Amino acid sequence: MSGISYVRGDATAPQGKGVKIIAHVCNDLGGWGEGFVLAISRRWPEPEAAYRRWHRERAGNDFGLGAVQFVQAGPYVWVANMVGQRGIRTGSQGVPVRYDAIDAALEAVAAKAAELGASVHMPRIGCGLAGGKWSRIEPLIGERLVMRGLAVTVYDHG
Repeated sequence: MSGISYVRGDATAPQGKGVKIIAHVCNDLGGWGEGFVLAISRRWPEPEAAYRRWHRERAGNDFGLGAVQFVQAGPYVWVANMVGQRGIRTGSQGVPVRYDAIDAALEAVAAKAAELGASVHMPRIGCGLAGGKWSRIEPLIGERLVMRGLAVTVYDHG
């Protein structure tokens, strides 16, 4: 997919100038303890604390599949906690990834990025613990972000 820059590196240390949004996928159980979230927590405490509070207070907010919580982690860095997986284990419902939820979340990320004049940075969202396929997620990023003229960088660790 043209328009997405692929680089080797750490998505928690986004490259380039200006405001940046780091987008990643969270589960709908309030769990934050494996995968990319650990790298986020090593760098900033705020995204994890905000996510846990968002889940704990879910009776009175929009927490759920497809929702996004934007947490300012630094003067030019925002973290987008996107709820894009049902549960944390593969079972009778298949893998945890929910492509429609990621699609809805990316729509919100696009609006926030446009509002902030930000570029968007991410690992291969939904493809680690969530069990998704990049061939299904990449086109969603293209439709929701790239087609709107937003700069997107995907980081492959290593």
